[in-house]
Amino acid sequence: MTENVVVLGAGYAGAGAINTLQSELGGNAQLTWIADVDYHLVLHEAHRVIRDPDVRTDITFPVDQIADPSTQFIQDEVTGLDVDEQVVSLADEADVEYDYVLVALGTQTAYYGIPGLEDHSMTLKSLDDALEIHDAVKEASQEATRGEPAQIVIGGAGLSGIQTAGEIAEFRDNHRAPIEIHLVEALEEIFPGNDPEVQQALRDLLEDAGVQIHTDDPITEANEDAIEFDEGEPLDHDVLVWTGGITGRDAMDDVDLENEHNRVNAEATFQTSDDRVFAIGDSAIIDQGDQPAPPTAQAAWQAADVVGENIARAIEGRPLKTWEFEDKGTVISVGEKAVAHEVKPAFGVSLPVDTFGGVPAETLKKLIAARWIADITSWGTARSSWSSL
Repeated sequence: MTENVVVLGAGYAGAGAINTLQSELGGNAQLTWIADVDYHLVLHEAHRVIRDPDVRTDITFPVDQIADPSTQFIQDEVTGLDVDEQVVSLADEADVEYDYVLVALGTQTAYYGIPGLEDHSMTLKSLDDALEIHDAVKEASQEATRGEPAQIVIGGAGLSGIQTAGEIAEFRDNHRAPIEIHLVEALEEIFPGNDPEVQQALRDLLEDAGVQIHTDDPITEANEDAIEFDEGEPLDHDVLVWTGGITGRDAMDDVDLENEHNRVNAEATFQTSDDRVFAIGDSAIIDQGDQPAPPTAQAAWQAADVVGENIARAIEGRPLKTWEFEDKGTVISVGEKAVAHEVKPAFGVSLPVDTFGGVPAETLKKLIAARWIADITSWGTARSSWSSL
């Protein structure tokens, strides 16, 4: 009997899993891919669109460039998952039955109960979000003057917040726009929880780009034109972007699976509390012993390489493989510049420093994105995207 395997989501986890499942399943299963958009977005490059909307054509890839003709694609919003009936509920289309389902829906923004924050801020979780931020920054700059520059505030100084600030600075410089940029972080330092060396390198680049950094004071409230702090004076804003946290998708609200804040708990095999449901990517909390796998692009890429084989093994009744996340380092852009930290050596060549910038870091950032694009499409497609990465 042909098994029905359903994949939910078109992010790194979903697109990568489709790529591996197509090779692992062969003709032994019917593969269905469900997502609310008909393309895959290279999300860790979405900040580039804030500076230049034309970049979107180089970082979005239609599903038919990834999916085989035999893979059924349904564009719709997932609204629920019934593990007893083994069906996926959709907003517009009929329920989709499954024998095995992979949850790879990603996450949505967490606002931590801060009053007014959701109502008065924009996020960077999609292509539409990036375009909206671009339009808002452009409009604010056109209404501003040198004497009264537009105030652009980014809340949250993790990877997304830092890269967003860098792109807005590039937009400001390219258009000679009257803009002041503020990066706000509740904790003591930007890029919290990371090595002080890379924190300082990023701070130096941001300050060189004219970004004003505010740390060690949490936002307590947001309104239409200002944010309030626990201790400091309010900070006015014309545009407020919030990149401060993640939580699971609403579609996972009532799913009968072990979960935390709508992010599904999964073993290192990606199997959840229901052996017919697998989960990877940001929508999953994947057991790795002392702490779960991080909600990062590289973790999703690595997991996607293994989950296809494990679903094929489950169908065949074979033991599942255990996955172990390998941190291959971090590369973060600040506009056209970049910082690389603790990057694993390639081809047996050791790197002389833990943290570096300049052309090597900038080129490495491009190579990482190009490699992913090549994996899910082709090297020809990756080469044509190079200038935008």
